[in-house]
Amino acid sequence: MELTSSVGALPLVGRVYQKRLEKLQIYTVEDLLYHVPHRYVDYSKVSKIKDLKIDDIVTVKGTLISMKNIYTKRGKKIQIAEIEDNTGKFTAIWFNQPFLIRSIKKGEKYSFSGKVSFFDHQKGFTSPDWESFEEKKATIHTGRLVPVYPETYGVSSKWLRARISYFLENFSSEVNEFLPVDILQKHQLDNFPSSIRNVHFPVNIDVTKNSKKRLAFNELLFIHLKNLYRKSDWNKNSAIHKLSIDRKTYKKFLQLLPFSLTKSQERSIKEIFTDLKKETPMNRLLEGDVGSGKTVVAAAAAFLSFINGYQSVIMAPTQILAQQHFSTLNEIFKTFKVRVALVTSSGVKADIGKTDIFVGTHALIHNKVDFDNVAFVAIDEQHRFGVEQRAHLVKKSGNKSISPHVLTMTATPIPRTIALTFYGDLDLSVLEELPKGRKPITTWLVPPKKREGAYAWINSQIIKAHVQAFVICPLIEESEKETMKQVKAATQEFEKIKKLLPKLTIGLLHGRLKAQEKNLILESFRNGKTDILVSTPVVEVGIDVPNATIMVIEAAERFGLAQLHQLRGRVGRGKEKSYCLLFTDIRSKKAQTRLNALKETLSGFELAELDLKLRGPGELFGKRQHGFPELKIATWHDSLLINQTKTLALDIIKNPSKYKKVVKILKYQDIIPN
Repeated sequence: MELTSSVGALPLVGRVYQKRLEKLQIYTVEDLLYHVPHRYVDYSKVSKIKDLKIDDIVTVKGTLISMKNIYTKRGKKIQIAEIEDNTGKFTAIWFNQPFLIRSIKKGEKYSFSGKVSFFDHQKGFTSPDWESFEEKKATIHTGRLVPVYPETYGVSSKWLRARISYFLENFSSEVNEFLPVDILQKHQLDNFPSSIRNVHFPVNIDVTKNSKKRLAFNELLFIHLKNLYRKSDWNKNSAIHKLSIDRKTYKKFLQLLPFSLTKSQERSIKEIFTDLKKETPMNRLLEGDVGSGKTVVAAAAAFLSFINGYQSVIMAPTQILAQQHFSTLNEIFKTFKVRVALVTSSGVKADIGKTDIFVGTHALIHNKVDFDNVAFVAIDEQHRFGVEQRAHLVKKSGNKSISPHVLTMTATPIPRTIALTFYGDLDLSVLEELPKGRKPITTWLVPPKKREGAYAWINSQIIKAHVQAFVICPLIEESEKETMKQVKAATQEFEKIKKLLPKLTIGLLHGRLKAQEKNLILESFRNGKTDILVSTPVVEVGIDVPNATIMVIEAAERFGLAQLHQLRGRVGRGKEKSYCLLFTDIRSKKAQTRLNALKETLSGFELAELDLKLRGPGELFGKRQHGFPELKIATWHDSLLINQTKTLALDIIKNPSKYKKVVKILKYQDIIPN
């Protein structure tokens, strides 16, 4: 059995367990070994029965002399075991686990670990961990530092420990060092085999720190290497079209814009235009805060493609965002008579004749749309597409060795360290500032007692100033789960607001509506016929209504800071002063800290850094944003390790003969091409 073998090759791992392990991102034996504990329980103190003290956390080894079920008056079963060693007897009890009668057998030796307490005036354990043991053979689940792992339904830490232990006992020779000795010494790293063993079954807690450091080093190193290999692979392509710049026409394009470009927009366009003139295809990420004007930058590149006589393709994750891009581009290009087509699952909306710019959702990949002469492809909200979807679109626009120029965009403010690591195969352009004239948005935290007053204020603002408002709720319908019952559902809130504000027109928008219904609701809101739009976070990206000046977010504590910032960015796009009201019932200090940060900070990049510290990268990317791999061991706070591994990765690419074992591993790993 090898590290690259399917985890299903291990004993007791059938199809059912394979499916469960996939939820933990465990597909191979190597994935299992890299599934490291998040904490350890110290059962290393082994005690004789006569020496047991109340509240001690200890391990006792002895022979089972009896095991029985007893029934309470209410019909519940209690399992009682009696164990003895050469110094005395003690009791262990469990509740409602009748199967233990068949599992723990009289006369056999067992090791029990737990907290000593009283039961029926006797010292003993309540629900202890246990396992059978043999003299002079190390235990796995008791009598040591016991690892506790991230779990999922049907996969316990005890089960994971047993599978990992089996592999290390029988196939430890498969875990080999692949880094040269001088690299280990330079970065003060433990060797790979001992790091694997010590992270799962440490002799003391001190060794786990160095073991995790080594495994984190491996994880980051291979992320960098995969990115560099992808970049190298991409650079072997030829650009399908090398574009030239007609500065006179481009200057006319800039003069027609209803606003001036920011310095970072100008810089980003310059970087993109430099790429578009090259013989190798552009592969660039444009990262910008919400409302920073990424669409205009993409439009400039599409315009350059147009004046060179070629087509462009812009792909967005939702119909709402695609429709928004379609409208914006038509407005920008109306003077030049650029023909823009909209391609969604609902069909194709286009003028007669050849299309210059295709805008659409993933339907661009699946629909029979003829891309005759595409020079430029832009993919908006990159993280919402799988890598395969992106590759399909690029291949459809080019062929195996010839590719269009590709610009990927994201409005999720990602700290530069993360962007340069996960997007290491892309060149990076960043839009730091907002367009001129944007007024800062005032953000308020609204506790339950001020909710009624807040809606009265919203009502007066809408009537007096003739503005509009969003109300965002986390779920479409009330969840059946007990823990979620406080979450405001959009459908319920819609009914409440209609009763609360009878003089206003209220609309409801959520993801389950058909595309035609969504468009009608959005059109009504854009045209000012709807005063308040109650919605799920489907409006997070792509809705631009300058007259909307109020954003209300229900159960604000349930959102990550980055997403709250995205939602807040839906207002503040017109001339009027804008407001964001965060409704929350939670009083926890941590939640208050996060929400207060949003109140005091307007920069998405600063908020992203804070969310990274408080809650980790999951809050930046969200559960559904599957384009981002997750770090299982390393952390984004360790910039030193990130820089060290990047430097080493570059050296491996330049001097592969020095790192033959690393290169061999890479050949077996799935390096996804661009």
